[in-house]
Amino acid sequence: MKQMMNLEPALHVADILKAHHLLKDVIVHTPLQKDERLSEKYECSVYLKREDLQIVRSFKLRGAYNKIKQLSEQETANGIVCASAGNHAQGVAYSCKQLNIHGKIYMPSTTPRQKVSQVELFGRGHIEIILTGDTFDDSYKKARECSEAEGRSFIHPFDDLDVIAGQGTIALEILNDADAEMDYVFASIGGGGLISGVGSYFKQVSPGTKIIGVEPEGAPSYAESISAGKVVELDKIDKFVDGAAVKRVGDTNFSICRSVVDDTVLVPEGKVCTTILSLYNENAIVAEPAGALPIAALDFYRDQIKGKNIVCIVSGGNNDIGRMQEMKERSLMYEGLQHYFIVNFPQRAGALREFLDEVLGPDDDISRFEYTKKNNRDSGPAFVGIELKKREDYGGLIERMDRKGFPYTEVKKDSSLFHLFI
Repeated sequence: MKQMMNLEPALHVADILKAHHLLKDVIVHTPLQKDERLSEKYECSVYLKREDLQIVRSFKLRGAYNKIKQLSEQETANGIVCASAGNHAQGVAYSCKQLNIHGKIYMPSTTPRQKVSQVELFGRGHIEIILTGDTFDDSYKKARECSEAEGRSFIHPFDDLDVIAGQGTIALEILNDADAEMDYVFASIGGGGLISGVGSYFKQVSPGTKIIGVEPEGAPSYAESISAGKVVELDKIDKFVDGAAVKRVGDTNFSICRSVVDDTVLVPEGKVCTTILSLYNENAIVAEPAGALPIAALDFYRDQIKGKNIVCIVSGGNNDIGRMQEMKERSLMYEGLQHYFIVNFPQRAGALREFLDEVLGPDDDISRFEYTKKNNRDSGPAFVGIELKKREDYGGLIERMDRKGFPYTEVKKDSSLFHLFI
């Protein structure tokens, strides 16, 4: 999705240099690493900016600390407040501890205990966590009410120039560390704080570098806003890429992004899962979905980046190990290797053996099987998951089921049956 450029910056290099000065003794100057595997795969030089190695395992500390550090004594007299389901909360909590400020952090009641524990760890007695509502929007509303009622300064996760300037220090580090001119920078877009900060610095210091924003296909809030020519709020989103899945991009961020983002790529959630697993298995990198998003986008830009110097910002590594099975499932389905069927088996001896011997291919594997025998019925339905070794094996599987006369219904991802069973 191409968009017009307007090079009037709302955020200046001086703002980001100031943020760098405030942050340099607090954050980790994360490495810019050339990835040989990715470079070979895409026939270019791919560098990873490893914000997953930041103190709180994400870039969010930069913006949170830069904002809070610049508040006056009067603005922090009653403490601060924020809303977050993850990384921003950890950045705010760490900042409260470092600056000796009390903070209230509102999080959805559905937030995994692991994430809540991390926020408690970084805050260490300087914060109070309030679990409320089912979504970030619920928590955001309560945090805003708290700000008004208690006179606490609200720390927005992305729609704030000081927060954006803090995130922009990533670009300063990239350009200081790079041994060659960067042709492309790929960064995820959620609310827009990261890419508006990084893009602002690059467009003023290295204007020839193309800034590519990456959004999850199930939450294209920025892409839809660009199409509409104004900020729009999505009715519903796929929350899987939680660090980049927002219904509404920030107003300030949208204004800046229209000036600094050259193109936007939408990446299917299943492709993100494939990338996460590949990074873990091949590179020993634990990336969260939003952190893997820019790398997943390289497949969709393969022709343009050949022979170029590329930076992908791995924005975070706060991945819940409990989600790995879901990630494997989504990856297999995206790659065309996992399929689900409701198969009507005749209720006679040997029917299942016939299915195994004459329908399944030699490399096919049953990954799920649920069957209840019914009395006084000629056939009984079974829910069957089949994992293929190669995508091309799908046609043969369907042909054999048709030929052998096993009635079936395929449970597609977008059907009501899929949501019922999976």
